[in-house]
Amino acid sequence: MIFPEKLQLIRKSKGMTQEDLAAALNVSRQAVAKWESGQGYPDIANLISISSMFNVTVDYLVKDADCQSRPVAADTEPSEIDALIDFRLEANRNTYAGFSNEVEASRPSAHDYKYEKGDYTYIDTYVGGESFAGEEAVFKTSGGDSASVSGGASRALYAMNYCGRVLGENFSGDFLKEALRAATRELPYRGPEHYSSGEYTYTCKVTGDIAWFQGYEEIFHAGRKVYECFFHGGLMH
Repeated sequence: MIFPEKLQLIRKSKGMTQEDLAAALNVSRQAVAKWESGQGYPDIANLISISSMFNVTVDYLVKDADCQSRPVAADTEPSEIDALIDFRLEANRNTYAGFSNEVEASRPSAHDYKYEKGDYTYIDTYVGGESFAGEEAVFKTSGGDSASVSGGASRALYAMNYCGRVLGENFSGDFLKEALRAATRELPYRGPEHYSSGEYTYTCKVTGDIAWFQGYEEIFHAGRKVYECFFHGGLMH
C-alpha cells in the first residue's frame, strides 16, 4: 500500500472528509485531493502533522507496506518463518476467529483455544469480555517427538500478548472475527491493514517484523470508533 492509499484509509477510518483534513492541516481541499490521487506529496511539516493526528509513524506513511511489514528475522531460517506464519494463519482461522476449537479453560473465568497440526501447536487464552487481555503462542515439537505441549517436550516459537476494549454499543464481535480471518502473510499478527464490510471498518497498524513487533487495531462503525486493541510479541529464543 502506497501513501495516497494510506492517507485515504486513515482519513476515512476517522470519519473525516477531505475538507475536514484540509481544515485541520490549514491547507486547501485541492491539496488533500492531489495527495490522495498521487499528483502531489505533503511537505515534511504536514507529514509530521498527519502522523500525529492519526497516531501513525512517518515511516508508515512514506514506506510501501511490503517494505514496512514483510516479516524477516535474520537469525531464523526463512523456511521456518514461512512455516510458522502459514500455521499461525491456519490456526487463527480455526480457533476464536473461526468459532471453533475452544477447550477447557486453564485459568478461572478464562477462554482457551487450541489447534494442532503436525509438529505445531497453537494455544490462545484470554480473560475478560468488553475489556479483555490474553496471550497466544505457537509451539513446535522437536525432531519427530510427538509429546504434547503440556508434557514439556515442545519449545515455544512465537508469542503475542494483546489487550483491548469495546468502546461503543454498535461493536460487532462477528465482524472482528471476520476481519481476523482475513489476515495475510504480509501482516499475519492480527488482521489485515484494512478490512470493511457494510458500515464497519477494521484497521491495523504494525511496527517491526515477526521477530519483534507491536501494533494497534481499531474498528469503526459508521465513522465512529467502537473497539481498540493493542498487541505486541515476537519470536521466542
